[in-house]
Amino acid sequence: MTINEIAPNAAALAQVRQQRYAYRKRVNQMALLLSLMAMGFGLFWLFWILFETVRLGTAGLSLSVFTEMTPAPNDAGGLANAIYGSFLMVCLATFVGTPVGIMAGIFLAEFEPKSWLASVTRFVNDILLSAPSIVIGLFVYAVIVTRFKSFSAYAGIAALTLIVIPVVIRTTENMLQLVPSGLREAAYALGAPKWKVILSITMRSARAGVVTGVLLAVARIAGETAPLLFTALSNQFWTSSLSEPMASLPVTIFKFAMSPYENWQHLAWAGVFLITLAVLGLNVLARVLTRTKI
Repeated sequence: MTINEIAPNAAALAQVRQQRYAYRKRVNQMALLLSLMAMGFGLFWLFWILFETVRLGTAGLSLSVFTEMTPAPNDAGGLANAIYGSFLMVCLATFVGTPVGIMAGIFLAEFEPKSWLASVTRFVNDILLSAPSIVIGLFVYAVIVTRFKSFSAYAGIAALTLIVIPVVIRTTENMLQLVPSGLREAAYALGAPKWKVILSITMRSARAGVVTGVLLAVARIAGETAPLLFTALSNQFWTSSLSEPMASLPVTIFKFAMSPYENWQHLAWAGVFLITLAVLGLNVLARVLTRTKI
């Protein structure tokens, strides 16, 4: 084949490539534009929700919100008992569920991760992780509330604990699996026992991720309403007894927001602002912990 025959073919091939490049560039620009539009659509609603929450929530904030009990219709009052109830039940559920979740995650990642018991545990954990919270609330209602014939904070703590455990298990297992196996092998080569390797090497390397998982679990249960409606119910007065119905911020928000009374609606928006601020703070803290070492 002569040079005169090759030149037209090369020019035609270059033109085809140029057309394909231009087509791919147009498709890329269109996909990028659609992605930016989707992101803007989501951010628009997010910022609108946050704006309305801040605007209406701060309008209902006052010192009495933190110092007085939930009021009767058209009376002055606050959310002190609901804030205390939410704080107490969330803390106790985290205190109970976190050790169970961390130990189960360590078992799944470090002790025979491919055994039949580990497979069954992962399967059950995935079911709990994807189960609607109202189903968990109904389960605890059937097991505890109906048996003792009384709503109680104990039942609410049990329901929230069942939500905490699968989140902590999944996060702990994933974080431990990210630890390089070379670190374990080096520790074993030095004669360290398995429990020492787990505590001093793998858990120490993955602690930021594990703490993040705990914080995300706390952020999730802090806003749960359905499980508490079937377990702890609510209480208009201050109570420290875990065997009695106890007020919580999500349930109080639900009850007050659905009411026709103006003072209850203002308190509901104040509660929405407080719980949104707490959840956003926990999520921001979780993001910070994943980027920095503890």
